[in-house]
Amino acid sequence: MKVDLFDFDLPDECIALRPAEPRDSARLLHVPAGEGAFADRHVSDLPDILRAGDVIVVNDTRVIPARLDGIRRRGDAVARMEVMLHKRESDCRWRAFVRPAKKLKEGERISFGQGDESAACLMGELHADVAEKGEGGEILLDFSLSGPALDDAIVQLGHMPLPPYIAGKRAEDYKDSADYQTLFANEPGAVAAPTAGLHYTPELVARLEGAGIRIVRVTLHVGAGTFLPVKADDTADHKMHAEFGIITPDVAQVLNDARAKGGRIIATGTTSLRILETATDESGVVHPFAGDTSIFITPGYRFKAVDILLTNFHLPRSTLFMLVSAFSGLDRMRAAYAYAIANHYRFYSYGDACLLDRATP
Repeated sequence: MKVDLFDFDLPDECIALRPAEPRDSARLLHVPAGEGAFADRHVSDLPDILRAGDVIVVNDTRVIPARLDGIRRRGDAVARMEVMLHKRESDCRWRAFVRPAKKLKEGERISFGQGDESAACLMGELHADVAEKGEGGEILLDFSLSGPALDDAIVQLGHMPLPPYIAGKRAEDYKDSADYQTLFANEPGAVAAPTAGLHYTPELVARLEGAGIRIVRVTLHVGAGTFLPVKADDTADHKMHAEFGIITPDVAQVLNDARAKGGRIIATGTTSLRILETATDESGVVHPFAGDTSIFITPGYRFKAVDILLTNFHLPRSTLFMLVSAFSGLDRMRAAYAYAIANHYRFYSYGDACLLDRATP
């Protein structure tokens, strides 16, 4: 499909720079299947919208401070580098995006933390050699530390990787370290938050469970590729970056049992949906999973696992808007987004949410 089909105009004032407080007070646009009217609700209404026997799937990945500032020396010449980690490959290797990529060659070294004396005292020096250089500014870094020592160094030296549409409008501050983690964040490895999960509060979870709605956890470590624009003219020419995910046998069993009893599966966010669809066979059975997924969902895809999707409002021309258009229909989502803009919904990571019923195939 032509990528232009997924474009729309979004006023700057629609972009949320801070989350709603409390989190479940965010607005919720309910988009029913078919031609039913859109409904203006709040995330706190979820226990009244869903029903007993449904299962909500959340992503328990935890965002790490994945943006690193470094320097590359070439003789007397020094170049500053911004490195965004996006996928761990081993105890000491990460794939990353770097700016400016043109100033970097394979075999060169980037040094981190040298301008921060307190960090240097705490953990010594951290270096990374460029093992490979790919397209679009992607590199493979071989770090001088490994395992927990490297993890600690990243925590000491890194910055919270706020999305560019927020970071371009304001600086990161102390609030973001909490605001950009979900209630379920437990497994470190993401470089972007699974933002639909940001709307949950302990009170909302208690009300959902009290209504007979179960919540289970999967893991998908969100990569920085989620923010990359689709540069191809046609969706068939776009390549997704792989992300690592896990569905345990116990969670797979819960989902299959719920479906057998007539319960619905509600994915919290596109990340939960993507790993569920990766792990589900053509008959609708969810299998345990541990590995990479680069699934790219566009209109025409037949969904096997997910019945309802809770998700935020996404960027134009993004793979995420393509996914929701596949789930509820392109015309339906264009109309829903036009309605959201006209009614002052807040967009993107810290913004409001929509609850999407799956379109009838």
